[in-house]
Amino acid sequence: MSASQPPTLTWTCVKTLTGHDSWVRSVTISPNGQILASGSGDKTIKIWYLPDGVLIHTLKDHDSWVRSVAISPDGKIVASGSNDKTIKLWNLKRGKLLQTLTGHSDWVRSLVFSADGKELITASQDKTLKIWNLSTQKLDRTLRGHSHWVVTVAISRKGKVIVSGSNDKTIRLWYLQDPPLVRILKGHSGEILSVAISPNEKILASSDVDGKINLWDLRMGKLLRTITGHSNAVNSVVFSPDGQILASGSKDKTIKLWHPGTGKLLDTLSGHFGWIWSIIFSPDGKIIASGSWDQTIKIWQRSV
Repeated sequence: MSASQPPTLTWTCVKTLTGHDSWVRSVTISPNGQILASGSGDKTIKIWYLPDGVLIHTLKDHDSWVRSVAISPDGKIVASGSNDKTIKLWNLKRGKLLQTLTGHSDWVRSLVFSADGKELITASQDKTLKIWNLSTQKLDRTLRGHSHWVVTVAISRKGKVIVSGSNDKTIRLWYLQDPPLVRILKGHSGEILSVAISPNEKILASSDVDGKINLWDLRMGKLLRTITGHSNAVNSVVFSPDGQILASGSKDKTIKLWHPGTGKLLDTLSGHFGWIWSIIFSPDGKIIASGSWDQTIKIWQRSV
């Protein structure tokens, strides 16, 4: 699809999942598209069967808000990061706690599995990123360089590049296997809240507290375009699996869908009654899940 031919799609809210007793800070979907995990200010992680929205497990062991959840590439493990400064690893099928990782000295804001599932990368308000070896369940190394909270982290599909966004208004690129810093990107005037890498690893998207979305050439580190349209902070950005849609979730209570090649607004999804904290596409790109301050998760389905 060329840059001049953005997809024509219609998205409809087909289901609202309720059960959390506080805001839903993070949502993620398993690689097979069957399971949704959500992390909340109620200190729990909930595991849902996505096709019918049935709650399977409620995972309880954190002592404070759950900020981020991720599912391993093999679909067997759920990782959760919390304001209690810990990372917990859970057996997804059984809903049982496997391990608690400690080492951060402040809130764990974001986490992501490496492409092969052998490592977990975590971002914290202690200004660091940590890389954990999951076979030994030990800390492998710590990445330092940000001068303020590290709010968000993403990894390329091939697993070679880590991208972090911070309250220091910078984006940093690192190599996973060779930790030295690759590049620092500057172009935001406020706290960076979310970063995402396109499936073809050519474009980096970043969003900030001012409601701005920047698109960068990942290899060159060059700013390609700035997208505006939200009226408040953009808490979450994510690419569709085919890379043809960039979705953004905002404190203005909307999800906006953009064509990355042109920056054109494709659709605006409304229905939440509170800030949208987190959004994720299903692996087939036919579903978007969104977690909100209104304590719900909405499931949006596309029709061509």
